[in-house]
Amino acid sequence: MKEHQNWIPSILVETIAGFTAGFLSTLVAHPLDLVKVRLQVDRESRTPKLGATWRIARNVVANEGRGALYRGFSPNLAGNMTSWGLFFMLYGEIKSRVTNHKQGGLSSIDYLLSSGTAGVLTAICTNPLWVVKTRMLSSGRSVPGAYLGLTDGLRTILRDEGTRGLFRGLVPALFGVGQGALQFMFYEELKLWRRRLRERNNSISDGGGDGRSEKVGGGLSNTDFLTLSAASKILSGSIIYPYRVVQTRMQTYDADAVYSSARDAVVKIWRREGLTGFYKGLAPNLARVLPSTCITFLVYENTRYYLQ
Repeated sequence: MKEHQNWIPSILVETIAGFTAGFLSTLVAHPLDLVKVRLQVDRESRTPKLGATWRIARNVVANEGRGALYRGFSPNLAGNMTSWGLFFMLYGEIKSRVTNHKQGGLSSIDYLLSSGTAGVLTAICTNPLWVVKTRMLSSGRSVPGAYLGLTDGLRTILRDEGTRGLFRGLVPALFGVGQGALQFMFYEELKLWRRRLRERNNSISDGGGDGRSEKVGGGLSNTDFLTLSAASKILSGSIIYPYRVVQTRMQTYDADAVYSSARDAVVKIWRREGLTGFYKGLAPNLARVLPSTCITFLVYENTRYYLQ
């Protein structure tokens, strides 16, 4: 039992924790995100190499200046803060409703469906932000037609492409929700496993429960949160990475001239670049998402703990 009462509604706690996590993770990882996007939109090279990460980073600094590493920061920040805030709010609310209709704890399928539902709703709401972010990160400021910022990008897309332009890449984005759902399923199950292990090692008994009750902090350390979030990301990311390449290609400035649909993009990438084309940017993606994921979950868990 907790010895203090919540002074903030749980739905607001989840939202604030998500906003905070999105802000800090974006601030730290944005330059690697820019490099990853530029690798993903590369249609020429057939083999993605780790050295290309540093080559692109050096070229960006040399040709566009150090500040270019944070080009597209505003839509990326808006997208991540909105996405994480909205996602954790929906995820927490859905889990709460499922728990109220069940006896005992949540199952792996419950976690998968709860996070998947929250992910679908979040993807639909935030897709316009990701379109602007992708286009700004994939090219320099000096490129003709380049957006000056988030507002300019949204206004330009609406004017030139209509509402449809704001939702380019939504189909692969919805497919990508599967990765997030898998990640949260792995993360929740790993937390339960780690909690039971700690309780067993410390000879702690909670009255014979199955270990699935959600406690504030969960009896886990920050090291646990870092390790488990990284493990869950690696497991899920290794399964569904290729869709991100397709999504990114569908959201670039000239996508209409190159690909007629997500299916067409898959076919052309396969024919022109082979299997490795679907894994372009994987190295910088892993280098980016692991620190970003660890920061996101660490900040989320701690913010959530201190607000409750």
